Amino acid sequence: MTFLELAKKRYSVRSYSDRPVEEEKLNYLLECGRIAPSAANYQPWKIFVVRDAGLRIKLASTYNREWFKQAPVVLVFCGDHSIGWKRSDGKDHTDIDVSIIIDHVTLAAAEQDMGTCWICNFDAVACSEILDLPSSLEPIAYLSLGYPANEPDDPASHLKRRSLDDIVKEI
Repeated sequence: MTFLELAKKRYSVRSYSDRPVEEEKLNYLLECGRIAPSAANYQPWKIFVVRDAGLRIKLASTYNREWFKQAPVVLVFCGDHSIGWKRSDGKDHTDIDVSIIIDHVTLAAAEQDMGTCWICNFDAVACSEILDLPSSLEPIAYLSLGYPANEPDDPASHLKRRSLDDIVKEI
């Protein structure tokens, strides 16, 4: 499979089967994330793997969508702004670095025929309390993870994108 084929295969899954995620596959995904690049190689991230059903239900209270409760695994990606690289004008690249690791994991999951959904619309303060995170860690995004329960209604909807002419400007 080419990279383009893999990228086109990935979509946001919002319906999960009850099939558990195998330990070796989860470790593979995490390793794919671990090798992600970061600004100045500071790697300002921490990933919390949440499998426990009770804890997943608590996290679901921070993002109130019924489908979210179906995912057998929730990955909570956090950034540590105290170690993230800052550009000379003060621009903090922690969120960017965390986004890169998440993207590596989402693509690796698609390669393994698993589905993910990148979630940013959650109560980060409540998440921090539920996971008892130190103040140095900010929850940046959730990634639901598991095997899709079914095929998407419109398998091409995630491929509806602006044209290259619309997004690329050669100068």
